[in-house]
Amino acid sequence: QVQLVESGGGVVQPGGSLRLSCAASGFTFSSYAMSWYRQPPGKERELVAGITSAGSSTNLADSVKGRFTISRDKNTLYLQMNSLKPEDTAVYYCTAWLGRRYWGQGIQVTVSS
Repeated sequence: QVQLVESGGGVVQPGGSLRLSCAASGFTFSSYAMSWYRQPPGKERELVAGITSAGSSTNLADSVKGRFTISRDKNTLYLQMNSLKPEDTAVYYCTAWLGRRYWGQGIQVTVSS
């Protein structure tokens, strides 16, 4: 079955960096576009970044442009997060659209001094 397992979250000071990873299994990873979403405390879930199946094109939310990078390799999706701000605090989710959207379990990122 489809599995998406995030790792790499944690607590970081403002201005710091984290790299999230998402290990994908149960489907042909290279054939599907992938995305990262996040849900800040008390807010709606929002799209952060997306990448095409071949990795040739990406899109980023305006709030993270110039700071975050999405990439993929083999069966893993990545989100490199630099210059983190307190407003980046959220649960981050790896997702795949395979006729319906599949979600990982989510991972907490906290940006705080």
